[in-house]
Amino acid sequence: MRDLTGSELPAWMERVEHDDLPALRSLVNGLRRDQDAVIAGLSSSWSSGQVEGQNTRVKRIRRDGYGRADFDLLRTRILQRS
Repeated sequence: MRDLTGSELPAWMERVEHDDLPALRSLVNGLRRDQDAVIAGLSSSWSSGQVEGQNTRVKRIRRDGYGRADFDLLRTRILQRS
């Protein structure tokens, strides 16, 4: 994955299908549903890590105020922690 070689994914998937590894076969079946997007993700140098980190942070703040906070308080807490 670090070498950005998404083009090698179909060959790997074929090898997995011929092996006796049911868990990996299940993974391959899931990957086939959106194979073009998976290959693009493995080939791209872009990362969504920063965005995912921010999403996780906001979800944590939201969970902390569950049942007590309205939207205005949630917004204030998110902005204060930025």
